[in-house]
Amino acid sequence: MGRTAAGSVGMAVGTLAAAGAACVAYGVAVERHWYRLRRETVPVLAPGEEPRTVLHLSDFHLLARDRRRQRFLAELAELDTDLVVVTGDILGEPSALDASLEALSRFHPRLGAAAVLGSNDYYAPRPKNYLAYFRRRRRPRLPRGRNPWRELIEGLERMGWVVLANRRAELGDVELAGMNDPHIRLDDPTVAVPPDGDGARLRIGVVHSPYQRSLNAFERSGYQLVLAGHTHGGQVRLPGVGALVTNCDLPRQHVRGLSRWGSSWLHVSAGLGTSKFAPFRFACRPEATLLTLVPA
Repeated sequence: MGRTAAGSVGMAVGTLAAAGAACVAYGVAVERHWYRLRRETVPVLAPGEEPRTVLHLSDFHLLARDRRRQRFLAELAELDTDLVVVTGDILGEPSALDASLEALSRFHPRLGAAAVLGSNDYYAPRPKNYLAYFRRRRRPRLPRGRNPWRELIEGLERMGWVVLANRRAELGDVELAGMNDPHIRLDDPTVAVPPDGDGARLRIGVVHSPYQRSLNAFERSGYQLVLAGHTHGGQVRLPGVGALVTNCDLPRQHVRGLSRWGSSWLHVSAGLGTSKFAPFRFACRPEATLLTLVPA
């Protein structure tokens, strides 16, 4: 290779490296803090019913000193909503328990608030090889450290929240069923089966990780809406490609936002945070979603 050709290759490599460094700097310094509120309309109610609003929050991965995320949560708490649902991964580290409970104590929706836990509420994060997410058959590896999940549940229940750990609940005239996290095999799909004689009321299924077995259980049982998180919307998305991974068996076209899952509507939140060891988002801003439920 001549000097001219070698120089051209070197310049191209240098340009590519500089562009990559700029993308990483943007993802770390800008986009992961660029919070937004997404609004969606979901036609799930019976004819003649009054619209209802549901604020869907997920994947805070809150750190004790993360003031920006806490301020955004405080802004969201000012919204006028009927129901607040959190689909897990609230804690980003063990020391974030008090900050998380304080942030959630600000929410006072008319019908009530409900939550499920995610794997990161049970286990503290640790560094990992993130290229493993691209393996087709990857078994989730549980971290060794413990997060204070019992204290989290106790704190939420003291504030009047309903924690749907493989259980059902009613908030006003809305029936909810929540599964514990399928990502770490804590889910019980039978919780989706409604009691005998239960009428055609509004049913919302709640789960952290949108594995197909969980979504199918809700859909078979007639749930009009299923709420999930876990995917971070892919966390890294490319124009024309979308999310690179889902971190579960969910098809990539369902990884963020509102879509159909059989006869049900499915909303997967892109979430508000990231692991403390992967503080980066690209073309996938952190977000919460205000869902307006209207007659079908």
